[in-house]
Amino acid sequence: MTVGILGGMGPLATADFYRKVIDATPAGVDQDHLPVVVWADPTVPDRSAALTGHGPDPTPWLVRGAHRLEALGARVIATPCNTAHAFLDEVRTSVRVPMLDMIAETAAEIRSAHPEVTAVGLLATTGTIRAGLYQRALEAAGLRVVVPGELSQGEAVTGAIRRVKAGDTGPAAARLVERAGEELAVRGAGLLVAGCTELPLVLGGRSAGLPVVDPTAVLARATVREALTVREVPVAAGVL
Repeated sequence: MTVGILGGMGPLATADFYRKVIDATPAGVDQDHLPVVVWADPTVPDRSAALTGHGPDPTPWLVRGAHRLEALGARVIATPCNTAHAFLDEVRTSVRVPMLDMIAETAAEIRSAHPEVTAVGLLATTGTIRAGLYQRALEAAGLRVVVPGELSQGEAVTGAIRRVKAGDTGPAAARLVERAGEELAVRGAGLLVAGCTELPLVLGGRSAGLPVVDPTAVLARATVREALTVREVPVAAGVL
């Protein structure tokens, strides 16, 4: 089955996701890997700006990208951008192939892999937090969600995300996120969710003394699972 990646938000995060799909694939030789088509469109308007009322709706760009992937033969689509999930309902109705839900997959994995955790610290874009994407999914799984204070969100988390989007994946960005994570640890978080696909590029498996859950890796594993198990879905031929 061909996997479609609806990416470009941002490019480094898309490349990181594809690498994690490769890592998650049980392959011994080239031919064991999955066929993949990538639509990486960095012109998609800022998703967080749209959610906070400071930018255009990115949905038309996302719909166009999903259509291109479908026309190129994708039979399942993954979107390695947490904030973009706020706009995916309309995109899903515009294509005939399944689109995976990064947020739901992450909530399910946390509940399964970390049954002892009762509170989750969320590191994400301001748009993702305001849209309540993770809050709804995690609270439905019985978990309390802790988010950074306004100052920490603006200076530390957003600052780190901007650094990564500008190509800086060095220790300065990691220190910013660590600072925000320390605040969440003090407030009772038992683990951290790297809820923006730029953040795993500067975070390891632990930060601020807490385990870090990487939704990019969660989505990659879900993508491989679906590609290896979901029956081929007939799709009408499309044109680019």
